[in-house]
Amino acid sequence: MADAPTHEFDKDYWERHWEQRHGAENRAPHPYLARETAGLEPGTALDAGCGTGTEALWLAARGWQVTGADIAAHALDRAAEHAANLPKSISAQWIEADLTTWEPGRRFDLVTTAYAHPAMAQLDFYRRLATWIAPGGTLLIVGHLHTATACGDHPPAEAAATLADITASVAPLRIETAEEHTRTINGPGGHGHVLRDAVVRATRPL
Repeated sequence: MADAPTHEFDKDYWERHWEQRHGAENRAPHPYLARETAGLEPGTALDAGCGTGTEALWLAARGWQVTGADIAAHALDRAAEHAANLPKSISAQWIEADLTTWEPGRRFDLVTTAYAHPAMAQLDFYRRLATWIAPGGTLLIVGHLHTATACGDHPPAEAAATLADITASVAPLRIETAEEHTRTINGPGGHGHVLRDAVVRATRPL
């Protein structure tokens, strides 16, 4: 994987992305979230690159105090709209932020990110997230798996990483889950979209 991105994942890119997908986002969280957080006591959580808030609101509904951060104001506006249609007990704080430079000023019991690609090298992004984990806290990464096979749809190379590279990038956190998965989701026009996922869950020792 190249160290520097050649695909522009800047604010303009993501604003266009969410404008083009208006009304087309999947309102179900990715399938790894429930499994990987099942044994965790709800506390503070950050959804880094939260998009329209699907995973953030799922966590909030289960007692987490959630901050959703994303570079795209268009996505965050829709996240707030989705939250407004839920019971008042289910809410999140939304922050418009460039995750390559933003500093949360705190650590979290859970930091989760799913398919988030900032304008920096992907592994450097994961390293950055790892520093925001509180002692005893958890980092959950769901990313595009870099593969040389022809299976599935391929994101730009700089948006993908191997499982070994991801696990190495979040040291000295302790790896709890490191898995590769292939799944099919509904894409535009009802067509199946194949994803090759890397799922990593790691914890910071007390």
